Amino acid sequence: IGGGEGSLDRLLPSINTSLSPRKRTTSQCKSEPPLLRTSKRTIYTAGRPPWYNEHGTQSKEAFVIGLCGGSASGKTTVARKIIEALDVPWVVLLSMDSFYKVLTAEQQLQAANNDYNFDHPDAFDFSLLVHTLRKLKQGKSVKIPVYDFTTHGRQKEWKTVYGASVIIFEGIMLFADKELLKLLDMKIFVDTDSDIRLVRRLRRDITERGRDIEGVIKQYNKFVKPAFEQYIEPTMRLADIVVPRGGGNMVAIDLIVQHVHSQAALASAHQAQPLPQTLSVLESTPQVRGMHTIIRNKETSRDEFIFYSKRLMRLLIERALSFLPSQVHIVQTPQGEDYEGRTFHGKRITGVSILRAGETMEPALRAVCKDVRIGKILIQTNQDTGEPELHYLRLPKDISEDHVILTDCTVSTGAAAMMAIRVLLYHDAQEDKILLVSLLMAEMGVHSVAYAFPQVKIITTAVDKKVNDLFHIIPGIGNFGDRYFGTDAPPDWSDDDMDEPSC
Repeated sequence: IGGGEGSLDRLLPSINTSLSPRKRTTSQCKSEPPLLRTSKRTIYTAGRPPWYNEHGTQSKEAFVIGLCGGSASGKTTVARKIIEALDVPWVVLLSMDSFYKVLTAEQQLQAANNDYNFDHPDAFDFSLLVHTLRKLKQGKSVKIPVYDFTTHGRQKEWKTVYGASVIIFEGIMLFADKELLKLLDMKIFVDTDSDIRLVRRLRRDITERGRDIEGVIKQYNKFVKPAFEQYIEPTMRLADIVVPRGGGNMVAIDLIVQHVHSQAALASAHQAQPLPQTLSVLESTPQVRGMHTIIRNKETSRDEFIFYSKRLMRLLIERALSFLPSQVHIVQTPQGEDYEGRTFHGKRITGVSILRAGETMEPALRAVCKDVRIGKILIQTNQDTGEPELHYLRLPKDISEDHVILTDCTVSTGAAAMMAIRVLLYHDAQEDKILLVSLLMAEMGVHSVAYAFPQVKIITTAVDKKVNDLFHIIPGIGNFGDRYFGTDAPPDWSDDDMDEPSC
Protein backbone atom coordinates (compact mmCIF):
# COMPACT_ATOMS: atom_id res chain seq x y z
CA ILE A 1 0.00 0.00 0.00
CA GLY A 2 1.36 3.41 -0.91
CA GLY A 3 1.81 6.06 1.72
CA GLY A 4 1.45 9.20 -0.37
CA GLU A 5 0.44 12.54 1.05
CA GLY A 6 -2.77 12.38 -0.95
CA SER A 7 -4.10 9.64 1.31
CA LEU A 8 -3.84 11.94 4.31
CA ASP A 9 -5.61 14.78 2.51
CA ARG A 10 -8.36 12.40 1.43
CA LEU A 11 -9.09 11.06 4.88
CA LEU A 12 -7.98 13.47 7.56
CA PRO A 13 -10.25 16.45 8.28
CA SER A 14 -8.54 19.80 8.01
CA ILE A 15 -6.92 20.83 11.28
CA ASN A 16 -7.09 24.47 12.33
CA THR A 17 -3.50 25.38 13.07
CA SER A 18 -4.66 28.44 14.97
CA LEU A 19 -6.03 26.24 17.73
CA SER A 20 -4.46 26.79 21.12
CA PRO A 21 -1.95 24.13 22.18
CA ARG A 22 -3.63 20.94 23.36
CA LYS A 23 -3.88 20.37 27.07
CA ARG A 24 -2.90 16.91 28.26
CA THR A 25 -5.78 16.57 30.63
CA THR A 26 -8.98 14.60 30.80
CA SER A 27 -11.00 17.34 32.43
CA GLN A 28 -11.02 19.60 29.37
CA CYS A 29 -13.72 18.30 27.06
CA LYS A 30 -16.72 19.77 25.36
CA SER A 31 -20.02 19.71 27.19
CA GLU A 32 -22.45 17.13 25.82
CA PRO A 33 -26.22 17.25 26.19
CA PRO A 34 -27.63 15.05 28.96
CA LEU A 35 -27.41 11.45 27.87
CA LEU A 36 -29.49 9.58 30.44
CA ARG A 37 -30.49 12.14 33.08
CA THR A 38 -33.56 14.38 33.33
CA SER A 39 -33.45 17.91 34.68
CA LYS A 40 -35.56 16.99 37.69
CA ARG A 41 -34.43 13.53 38.74
CA THR A 42 -31.98 10.76 38.09
CA ILE A 43 -33.50 7.56 36.74
CA TYR A 44 -31.99 4.09 36.71
CA THR A 45 -31.37 3.50 33.01
CA ALA A 46 -28.92 0.60 32.81
CA GLY A 47 -29.72 -1.29 29.66
CA ARG A 48 -31.93 1.40 28.16
CA PRO A 49 -32.37 0.81 24.43
CA PRO A 50 -31.09 3.60 22.22
CA TRP A 51 -34.41 4.46 20.66
CA TYR A 52 -35.83 5.73 23.99
CA ASN A 53 -34.71 8.92 25.70
CA GLU A 54 -34.95 9.77 29.40
CA HIS A 55 -38.60 10.81 29.04
CA GLY A 56 -39.73 7.47 27.60
CA THR A 57 -40.17 8.84 24.10
CA GLN A 58 -38.34 7.73 21.00
CA SER A 59 -34.75 8.93 20.73
CA LYS A 60 -32.67 9.15 17.58
CA GLU A 61 -29.24 7.85 18.39
CA ALA A 62 -26.97 6.13 20.89
CA PHE A 63 -23.95 7.87 22.42
CA VAL A 64 -20.64 6.94 20.74
CA ILE A 65 -17.26 7.28 22.45
CA GLY A 66 -14.27 7.04 20.09
CA LEU A 67 -10.93 5.78 21.43
CA CYS A 68 -7.96 6.46 19.16
CA GLY A 69 -4.22 5.90 19.66
CA GLY A 70 -1.18 4.09 18.37
CA SER A 71 -0.89 0.32 18.08
CA ALA A 72 -0.67 -1.33 21.54
CA SER A 73 -1.24 1.99 23.30
CA GLY A 74 -3.81 0.44 25.66
CA LYS A 75 -7.04 1.51 23.94
CA THR A 76 -8.88 -1.71 24.72
CA THR A 77 -7.70 -1.63 28.33
CA VAL A 78 -8.97 1.93 28.72
CA ALA A 79 -12.28 0.96 27.12
CA ARG A 80 -12.79 -2.01 29.44
CA LYS A 81 -11.95 0.01 32.53
CA ILE A 82 -14.46 2.66 31.46
CA ILE A 83 -17.10 -0.03 30.94
CA GLU A 84 -16.41 -1.60 34.35
CA ALA A 85 -16.57 1.74 36.13
CA LEU A 86 -19.73 2.83 34.30
CA ASP A 87 -21.57 -0.28 35.53
CA VAL A 88 -24.03 -0.10 32.63
CA PRO A 89 -24.88 -3.49 31.05
CA TRP A 90 -25.63 -2.08 27.63
CA VAL A 91 -22.24 -0.81 26.46
CA VAL A 92 -21.04 -2.24 23.16
CA LEU A 93 -17.28 -2.37 22.55
CA LEU A 94 -16.23 -2.35 18.89
CA SER A 95 -12.76 -2.50 17.37
CA MET A 96 -11.48 -1.26 14.01
CA ASP A 97 -9.53 -4.52 13.80
CA SER A 98 -12.79 -6.18 12.75
CA PHE A 99 -12.94 -4.00 9.64
CA TYR A 100 -9.68 -4.82 7.87
CA LYS A 101 -10.23 -5.31 4.16
CA VAL A 102 -10.32 -8.76 2.62
CA LEU A 103 -6.86 -9.36 1.15
CA THR A 104 -6.13 -10.55 -2.36
CA ALA A 105 -3.91 -13.59 -2.92
CA GLU A 106 -0.95 -11.31 -3.57
CA GLN A 107 -1.64 -9.31 -0.41
CA GLN A 108 -1.99 -12.53 1.58
CA LEU A 109 1.52 -13.49 0.50
CA GLN A 110 2.81 -10.06 1.48
CA ALA A 111 1.15 -10.35 4.89
CA ALA A 112 2.72 -13.75 5.47
CA ASN A 113 6.15 -12.17 4.84
CA ASN A 114 5.37 -9.12 7.04
CA ASP A 115 5.42 -6.91 3.92
CA TYR A 116 1.78 -5.78 4.02
CA ASN A 117 1.01 -2.44 5.67
CA PHE A 118 -1.85 -2.99 8.12
CA ASP A 119 -1.22 0.47 9.61
CA HIS A 120 -2.23 2.45 6.55
CA PRO A 121 -5.73 3.95 6.09
CA ASP A 122 -6.20 1.96 2.88
CA ALA A 123 -6.02 -1.28 4.90
CA PHE A 124 -9.43 -0.57 6.46
CA ASP A 125 -12.88 -0.95 4.94
CA PHE A 126 -14.11 2.50 5.94
CA SER A 127 -17.30 2.22 3.88
CA LEU A 128 -18.43 -0.87 5.80
CA LEU A 129 -17.22 0.65 9.06
CA VAL A 130 -19.18 3.90 8.67
CA HIS A 131 -22.28 2.03 7.46
CA THR A 132 -22.13 -0.35 10.43
CA LEU A 133 -21.56 2.33 13.07
CA ARG A 134 -24.30 4.54 11.64
CA LYS A 135 -26.84 1.71 11.85
CA LEU A 136 -25.70 0.74 15.34
CA LYS A 137 -25.93 4.35 16.47
CA GLN A 138 -29.54 4.36 15.25
CA GLY A 139 -30.30 1.28 17.35
CA LYS A 140 -30.55 -1.10 14.41
CA SER A 141 -29.22 -4.64 14.14
CA VAL A 142 -25.77 -4.98 12.56
CA LYS A 143 -23.43 -7.80 11.65
CA ILE A 144 -19.79 -7.34 12.67
CA PRO A 145 -17.06 -9.18 10.71
CA VAL A 146 -14.67 -11.31 12.75
CA TYR A 147 -11.06 -10.92 11.63
CA ASP A 148 -8.51 -13.71 12.07
CA PHE A 149 -4.99 -12.31 12.51
CA THR A 150 -3.31 -15.68 12.05
CA THR A 151 -4.78 -16.15 8.56
CA HIS A 152 -5.18 -12.43 7.75
CA GLY A 153 -8.77 -12.87 6.69
CA ARG A 154 -12.40 -12.64 7.82
CA GLN A 155 -14.05 -15.66 9.33
CA LYS A 156 -17.23 -17.02 7.74
CA GLU A 157 -19.36 -16.33 10.81
CA TRP A 158 -20.13 -12.68 11.58
CA LYS A 159 -21.23 -11.44 15.01
CA THR A 160 -24.73 -9.96 15.37
CA VAL A 161 -25.15 -6.90 17.61
CA TYR A 162 -28.50 -5.25 18.35
CA GLY A 163 -27.37 -1.80 19.45
CA ALA A 164 -26.76 -0.22 22.86
CA SER A 165 -27.17 2.95 24.88
CA VAL A 166 -23.42 3.61 24.77
CA ILE A 167 -20.98 2.47 22.08
CA ILE A 168 -17.22 2.50 22.70
CA PHE A 169 -15.31 2.22 19.45
CA GLU A 170 -11.52 1.86 19.43
CA GLY A 171 -8.97 1.86 16.62
CA ILE A 172 -5.70 3.31 15.38
CA MET A 173 -7.29 5.22 12.47
CA LEU A 174 -10.50 6.20 14.22
CA PHE A 175 -10.00 9.95 13.73
CA ALA A 176 -8.67 9.64 10.17
CA ASP A 177 -11.93 9.43 8.23
CA LYS A 178 -14.19 12.47 7.86
CA GLU A 179 -17.49 10.55 7.82
CA LEU A 180 -16.48 8.34 10.72
CA LEU A 181 -15.45 11.34 12.80
CA LYS A 182 -18.95 12.82 12.44
CA LEU A 183 -20.45 9.80 14.20
CA LEU A 184 -18.33 10.20 17.36
CA ASP A 185 -19.93 12.09 20.25
CA MET A 186 -16.83 12.00 22.46
CA LYS A 187 -13.27 11.61 21.17
CA ILE A 188 -10.51 10.21 23.41
CA PHE A 189 -6.87 9.80 22.39
CA VAL A 190 -4.75 7.27 24.30
CA ASP A 191 -1.16 8.54 24.31
CA THR A 192 1.49 6.00 25.33
CA ASP A 193 5.29 6.12 24.98
CA SER A 194 6.54 4.48 21.78
CA ASP A 195 8.94 2.15 23.62
CA ILE A 196 6.12 0.79 25.75
CA ARG A 197 3.95 0.30 22.68
CA LEU A 198 6.72 -1.63 20.94
CA VAL A 199 7.21 -3.95 23.92
CA ARG A 200 3.46 -4.60 24.13
CA ARG A 201 3.25 -5.24 20.38
CA LEU A 202 6.14 -7.72 20.56
CA ARG A 203 4.48 -9.61 23.39
CA ARG A 204 1.07 -9.63 21.71
CA ASP A 205 2.14 -10.59 18.18
CA ILE A 206 4.48 -13.33 19.35
CA THR A 207 2.21 -14.94 21.96
CA GLU A 208 -1.22 -14.34 20.44
CA ARG A 209 -0.62 -14.20 16.69
CA GLY A 210 2.21 -16.70 16.26
CA ARG A 211 4.77 -14.35 14.73
CA ASP A 212 8.54 -14.29 15.19
CA ILE A 213 10.43 -11.41 16.78
CA GLU A 214 12.33 -10.48 13.59
CA GLY A 215 9.11 -10.18 11.62
CA VAL A 216 7.43 -8.06 14.30
CA ILE A 217 10.36 -5.63 14.50
CA LYS A 218 10.59 -5.46 10.71
CA GLN A 219 6.91 -4.64 10.43
CA TYR A 220 7.15 -2.07 13.24
CA ASN A 221 10.05 -0.16 11.70
CA LYS A 222 8.74 -0.38 8.14
CA PHE A 223 5.04 0.31 8.70
CA VAL A 224 3.86 0.86 12.29
CA LYS A 225 6.19 3.67 13.39
CA PRO A 226 5.96 5.71 10.14
CA ALA A 227 2.17 5.32 10.06
CA PHE A 228 1.85 6.57 13.63
CA GLU A 229 3.89 9.65 12.85
CA GLN A 230 2.09 10.36 9.57
CA TYR A 231 -1.53 9.38 10.15
CA ILE A 232 -2.26 8.81 13.84
CA GLU A 233 -0.33 11.30 15.96
CA PRO A 234 -1.57 14.36 13.96
CA THR A 235 -5.18 13.44 14.85
CA MET A 236 -4.46 13.89 18.55
CA ARG A 237 -5.50 17.54 18.11
CA LEU A 238 -9.03 16.37 17.25
CA ALA A 239 -9.51 14.64 20.61
CA ASP A 240 -11.74 16.08 23.32
CA ILE A 241 -9.75 14.15 25.92
CA VAL A 242 -6.16 12.89 25.94
CA VAL A 243 -5.19 10.00 28.24
CA PRO A 244 -1.42 9.91 28.80
CA ARG A 245 0.17 6.51 29.62
CA GLY A 246 -2.88 4.54 28.49
CA GLY A 247 -4.66 2.06 30.73
CA GLY A 248 -2.27 2.66 33.61
CA ASN A 249 -3.49 6.23 34.08
CA MET A 250 -6.28 5.58 36.54
CA VAL A 251 -6.61 9.29 37.38
CA ALA A 252 -7.50 10.04 33.75
CA ILE A 253 -9.88 7.07 33.53
CA ASP A 254 -11.61 8.11 36.76
CA LEU A 255 -12.12 11.62 35.40
CA ILE A 256 -13.64 10.23 32.20
CA VAL A 257 -15.98 8.03 34.18
CA GLN A 258 -16.98 10.94 36.42
CA HIS A 259 -17.83 12.96 33.33
CA VAL A 260 -20.01 10.17 31.92
CA HIS A 261 -21.58 9.53 35.32
CA SER A 262 -22.51 13.21 35.50
CA GLN A 263 -24.79 12.48 32.54
CA ALA A 264 -25.75 8.90 33.37
CA ALA A 265 -27.94 7.49 36.09
CA LEU A 266 -26.53 5.64 39.08
CA ALA A 267 -27.39 1.97 39.51
CA SER A 268 -28.98 2.59 42.92
CA ALA A 269 -31.23 5.45 41.81
CA HIS A 270 -34.28 3.24 41.43
CA GLN A 271 -34.23 1.92 44.98
CA ALA A 272 -36.48 4.60 46.43
CA GLN A 273 -38.99 4.48 43.58
CA PRO A 274 -42.26 2.52 43.80
CA LEU A 275 -42.65 -0.60 41.69
CA PRO A 276 -44.07 0.18 38.24
CA GLN A 277 -47.73 -0.20 37.40
CA THR A 278 -46.86 -2.55 34.54
CA LEU A 279 -45.83 -5.17 37.13
CA SER A 280 -48.26 -7.84 38.30
CA VAL A 281 -47.25 -10.15 41.16
CA LEU A 282 -49.12 -13.38 41.80
CA GLU A 283 -51.09 -13.17 45.04
CA SER A 284 -48.98 -14.54 47.90
CA THR A 285 -51.48 -17.16 49.11
CA PRO A 286 -50.39 -19.85 51.58
CA GLN A 287 -50.19 -22.22 48.59
CA VAL A 288 -47.88 -19.95 46.61
CA ARG A 289 -45.74 -19.13 49.63
CA GLY A 290 -45.51 -22.83 50.45
CA MET A 291 -44.20 -23.65 46.97
CA HIS A 292 -41.68 -20.83 47.23
CA THR A 293 -40.51 -22.25 50.54
CA ILE A 294 -39.81 -25.58 48.88
CA ILE A 295 -38.06 -24.38 45.72
CA ARG A 296 -35.97 -21.77 47.55
CA ASN A 297 -34.72 -24.31 50.08
CA LYS A 298 -31.20 -25.43 49.12
CA GLU A 299 -31.90 -28.84 50.68
CA THR A 300 -34.85 -29.56 48.37
CA SER A 301 -34.25 -32.60 46.14
CA ARG A 302 -34.17 -32.12 42.38
CA ASP A 303 -37.40 -34.12 41.92
CA GLU A 304 -39.29 -31.91 44.35
CA PHE A 305 -37.72 -28.77 42.89
CA ILE A 306 -38.97 -29.70 39.41
CA PHE A 307 -42.42 -30.75 40.65
CA TYR A 308 -43.19 -27.58 42.62
CA SER A 309 -41.58 -25.33 40.02
CA LYS A 310 -43.92 -26.76 37.40
CA ARG A 311 -46.93 -26.16 39.67
CA LEU A 312 -45.87 -22.57 40.18
CA MET A 313 -45.26 -22.12 36.45
CA ARG A 314 -48.78 -23.27 35.66
CA LEU A 315 -50.29 -20.72 38.06
CA LEU A 316 -48.02 -18.02 36.62
CA ILE A 317 -48.98 -18.74 33.00
CA GLU A 318 -52.68 -18.78 33.93
CA ARG A 319 -52.19 -15.37 35.54
CA ALA A 320 -50.39 -14.06 32.46
CA LEU A 321 -53.25 -15.12 30.17
CA SER A 322 -55.63 -12.88 32.12
CA PHE A 323 -53.80 -9.87 30.67
CA LEU A 324 -54.59 -10.88 27.09
CA PRO A 325 -57.46 -9.02 25.41
CA SER A 326 -60.85 -10.74 25.40
CA GLN A 327 -64.33 -10.10 24.09
CA VAL A 328 -67.83 -11.24 24.95
CA HIS A 329 -68.74 -14.60 23.44
CA ILE A 330 -72.16 -16.18 23.86
CA VAL A 331 -72.49 -19.96 23.73
CA GLN A 332 -75.37 -22.36 24.25
CA THR A 333 -75.14 -24.83 27.13
CA PRO A 334 -76.32 -28.49 26.89
CA GLN A 335 -79.50 -27.34 28.63
CA GLY A 336 -80.28 -25.06 25.71
CA GLU A 337 -79.56 -21.86 27.61
CA ASP A 338 -77.27 -19.01 26.55
CA TYR A 339 -74.12 -18.32 28.51
CA GLU A 340 -72.28 -15.01 28.18
CA GLY A 341 -68.60 -15.85 28.34
CA ARG A 342 -65.28 -14.49 27.10
CA THR A 343 -62.93 -15.48 24.31
CA PHE A 344 -59.46 -14.36 23.25
CA HIS A 345 -59.56 -11.25 21.09
CA GLY A 346 -56.36 -11.24 19.08
CA LYS A 347 -54.65 -12.78 16.10
CA ARG A 348 -52.33 -15.33 17.77
CA ILE A 349 -50.33 -16.11 20.89
CA THR A 350 -46.61 -16.77 20.49
CA GLY A 351 -44.32 -18.00 23.25
CA VAL A 352 -40.61 -17.11 23.21
CA SER A 353 -38.18 -18.80 25.62
CA ILE A 354 -34.91 -17.24 26.76
CA LEU A 355 -32.64 -20.28 26.76
CA ARG A 356 -32.01 -22.33 28.65
CA ALA A 357 -34.02 -21.75 31.85
CA GLY A 358 -36.96 -20.09 30.10
CA GLU A 359 -37.49 -23.28 28.11
CA THR A 360 -38.71 -25.03 31.27
CA MET A 361 -41.86 -22.89 31.17
CA GLU A 362 -42.90 -24.11 27.72
CA PRO A 363 -44.89 -27.17 28.94
CA ALA A 364 -47.04 -24.96 31.19
CA LEU A 365 -47.68 -22.58 28.28
CA ARG A 366 -48.54 -25.42 25.90
CA ALA A 367 -50.86 -26.97 28.50
CA VAL A 368 -53.13 -23.92 28.50
CA CYS A 369 -52.56 -22.77 24.89
CA LYS A 370 -52.49 -25.94 22.81
CA ASP A 371 -51.85 -24.21 19.48
CA VAL A 372 -49.24 -21.71 20.71
CA ARG A 373 -46.22 -21.11 18.50
CA ILE A 374 -42.82 -21.26 20.19
CA GLY A 375 -39.65 -19.27 19.49
CA LYS A 376 -36.26 -19.43 21.21
CA ILE A 377 -33.49 -16.92 21.97
CA LEU A 378 -30.02 -17.67 23.35
CA ILE A 379 -27.94 -14.75 24.64
CA GLN A 380 -24.46 -15.05 26.13
CA THR A 381 -22.01 -12.54 27.53
CA ASN A 382 -18.64 -12.18 25.85
CA GLN A 383 -16.25 -12.70 28.77
CA ASP A 384 -13.57 -10.54 27.11
CA THR A 385 -15.68 -7.48 26.32
CA GLY A 386 -18.55 -7.95 28.80
CA GLU A 387 -21.08 -7.31 26.03
CA PRO A 388 -24.15 -9.50 25.49
CA GLU A 389 -24.15 -11.37 22.20
CA LEU A 390 -26.97 -13.13 20.38
CA HIS A 391 -25.94 -16.73 19.67
CA TYR A 392 -29.20 -18.34 18.58
CA LEU A 393 -32.54 -17.01 17.36
CA ARG A 394 -35.55 -18.81 15.99
CA LEU A 395 -38.83 -16.92 15.85
CA PRO A 396 -42.10 -17.88 14.16
CA LYS A 397 -42.83 -16.00 10.95
CA ASP A 398 -44.74 -12.72 11.13
CA ILE A 399 -45.16 -11.94 14.83
CA SER A 400 -46.08 -8.31 14.18
CA GLU A 401 -49.69 -8.80 15.33
CA ASP A 402 -49.10 -11.60 17.85
CA HIS A 403 -49.30 -11.33 21.60
CA VAL A 404 -45.87 -12.56 22.71
CA ILE A 405 -45.29 -14.30 26.05
CA LEU A 406 -41.56 -14.03 26.78
CA THR A 407 -40.46 -16.53 29.43
CA ASP A 408 -37.43 -16.65 31.72
CA CYS A 409 -37.24 -18.15 35.18
CA THR A 410 -35.29 -15.50 37.09
CA VAL A 411 -34.55 -11.83 36.33
CA SER A 412 -31.98 -9.94 38.41
CA THR A 413 -30.59 -6.90 36.51
CA GLY A 414 -32.75 -7.60 33.46
CA ALA A 415 -29.94 -7.50 30.87
CA ALA A 416 -30.91 -10.69 29.01
CA ALA A 417 -34.63 -9.93 29.19
CA MET A 418 -34.09 -6.45 27.77
CA MET A 419 -31.96 -7.73 24.92
CA ALA A 420 -34.61 -10.35 24.15
CA ILE A 421 -37.31 -7.65 24.09
CA ARG A 422 -35.10 -5.55 21.84
CA VAL A 423 -34.75 -8.50 19.44
CA LEU A 424 -38.53 -8.98 19.43
CA LEU A 425 -39.09 -5.30 18.63
CA TYR A 426 -36.54 -5.48 15.85
CA HIS A 427 -38.56 -8.35 14.37
CA ASP A 428 -41.70 -6.16 14.40
CA ALA A 429 -43.35 -7.38 17.59
CA GLN A 430 -45.43 -4.62 19.20
CA GLU A 431 -44.22 -3.46 22.60
CA ASP A 432 -47.72 -3.29 24.11
CA LYS A 433 -48.31 -6.91 23.08
CA ILE A 434 -45.26 -8.35 24.88
CA LEU A 435 -45.63 -10.03 28.29
CA LEU A 436 -42.47 -10.85 30.26
CA VAL A 437 -43.22 -13.82 32.49
CA SER A 438 -40.74 -14.90 35.19
CA LEU A 439 -40.91 -17.01 38.34
CA LEU A 440 -38.72 -14.65 40.37
CA MET A 441 -37.48 -11.10 39.79
CA ALA A 442 -35.32 -8.57 41.63
CA GLU A 443 -36.50 -5.00 42.01
CA MET A 444 -33.51 -3.86 39.92
CA GLY A 445 -34.62 -6.00 36.99
CA VAL A 446 -38.24 -4.90 37.29
CA HIS A 447 -37.28 -1.22 37.17
CA SER A 448 -34.83 -1.73 34.32
CA VAL A 449 -37.33 -3.51 32.08
CA ALA A 450 -40.25 -1.23 32.99
CA TYR A 451 -38.31 1.96 32.37
CA ALA A 452 -36.73 0.76 29.14
CA PHE A 453 -39.98 -0.69 27.80
CA PRO A 454 -42.88 1.09 29.53
CA GLN A 455 -45.57 -0.78 27.60
CA VAL A 456 -44.32 -4.33 28.31
CA LYS A 457 -46.38 -6.12 30.94
CA ILE A 458 -44.34 -7.91 33.64
CA ILE A 459 -45.80 -10.90 35.46
CA THR A 460 -44.02 -12.80 38.25
CA THR A 461 -44.72 -14.82 41.39
CA ALA A 462 -42.39 -12.82 43.69
CA VAL A 463 -40.06 -9.79 43.73
CA ASP A 464 -36.93 -9.85 45.90
CA LYS A 465 -35.44 -6.54 46.97
CA LYS A 466 -31.70 -7.08 46.70
CA VAL A 467 -29.03 -8.02 44.18
CA ASN A 468 -25.52 -8.60 45.52
CA ASP A 469 -22.21 -7.54 43.97
CA LEU A 470 -22.20 -10.67 41.79
CA PHE A 471 -25.73 -9.86 40.55
CA HIS A 472 -27.27 -12.79 42.43
CA ILE A 473 -30.84 -12.24 43.60
CA ILE A 474 -31.04 -12.12 47.42
CA PRO A 475 -32.48 -14.22 49.04
CA GLY A 476 -33.12 -15.70 45.60
CA ILE A 477 -33.50 -19.20 44.33
CA GLY A 478 -29.99 -20.09 43.13
CA ASN A 479 -29.14 -20.97 39.56
CA PHE A 480 -32.53 -22.19 38.37
CA GLY A 481 -31.25 -23.98 35.27
CA ASP A 482 -28.62 -25.97 37.12
CA ARG A 483 -31.06 -27.00 39.86
CA TYR A 484 -33.73 -27.96 37.31
CA PHE A 485 -31.50 -29.81 34.84
CA GLY A 486 -29.13 -31.28 37.44
CA THR A 487 -26.00 -29.61 36.05
CA ASP A 488 -23.11 -28.08 37.97
CA ALA A 489 -22.66 -24.32 38.00
CA PRO A 490 -19.19 -22.81 37.54
CA PRO A 491 -17.68 -21.38 40.75
CA ASP A 492 -18.33 -17.78 39.66
CA TRP A 493 -21.82 -18.26 38.21
CA SER A 494 -24.07 -15.26 37.97
CA ASP A 495 -27.71 -14.83 37.09
CA ASP A 496 -26.50 -12.28 34.53
CA ASP A 497 -23.84 -14.42 32.87
CA MET A 498 -26.63 -15.07 30.40
CA ASP A 499 -25.44 -18.49 29.45
CA GLU A 500 -28.49 -19.37 31.43
CA PRO A 501 -29.49 -16.58 30.68
CA SER A 502 -31.61 -16.10 33.79
CA CYS A 503 -30.94 -12.56 34.74
